[in-house]
Amino acid sequence: MSGSDLTWEQAVQWLRQQPEHAELVRACYYDDPLLEAAQRFAASEEWAATLALLPKRSGRALDLGAGRGISSYALALAGWQVTALEPDPSALVGGGAIRQLAADAGLSIQVVEEYGEKLPFASGAFGLVYGRQVLHHANDLSQLCREVSRVLQPGGVFVAAREHVISRQEDLSVFLANHALHRFYGGENAFRLSEYRQAILSSGLHIERQMGPLESAVNYFPMSRQEWRRACASPLPRILGPSLADQLLNEKTAFSRGLLALASHLKTRMSSAPGRLYSFVARKSAS
Repeated sequence: MSGSDLTWEQAVQWLRQQPEHAELVRACYYDDPLLEAAQRFAASEEWAATLALLPKRSGRALDLGAGRGISSYALALAGWQVTALEPDPSALVGGGAIRQLAADAGLSIQVVEEYGEKLPFASGAFGLVYGRQVLHHANDLSQLCREVSRVLQPGGVFVAAREHVISRQEDLSVFLANHALHRFYGGENAFRLSEYRQAILSSGLHIERQMGPLESAVNYFPMSRQEWRRACASPLPRILGPSLADQLLNEKTAFSRGLLALASHLKTRMSSAPGRLYSFVARKSAS
């Protein structure tokens, strides 16, 4: 079976029919009822961490590449006036699903079926552009970021969450070979960290924050916080000894939090896993 044999909708339908992938389906919010999946996302550690990155005052938000609409739902619950941009009209993974979700939830979400490289909105239309796992799907990454910058109002914020990163172009084939659905629909991709940064910066936006795989729940979810602590702390027993490491990591002190933050930073810098996740927060100049 080649990568062009199935549509995205068909690939997700296939995945949902495989019992061994039930946990992955749930982690990706591909399960039904969709409203329950969206509610689970809105209550997740990932979304709680995302909310802390958003502007304090809500306004008009564009959910870029909205998929099934889980982010649109969460943004609307948080008080944003949401426009969901999703080129796929599918009732399972696209615009149709978002419209049904909005109706079931009693929320006002405008759905626009278009690609991000040519946004059909006026310049300065949004105070927030949010994209969850979107940039790595771009046909033209630089053009997509230019369009995001154009539709942001002065001082507006762009959050690009959970983007796949590779260290070398040769790593792309490794990432794609290990992706659960790419072999069926051929739609996955990843870029080098420098390519994401260059595309965002060249669009006129300023990167305020860059988060690596273990540096935020935005990236490490659905790993639990306890699993995250163990992943971050794995080198510490060898350095400090098991007893001291366990004591320090289980203390609820500023020092313990700082130690975990340092460990997560070092582990992120050492990671070269193809497809690891990074997130970015960028802002348009207020002038």
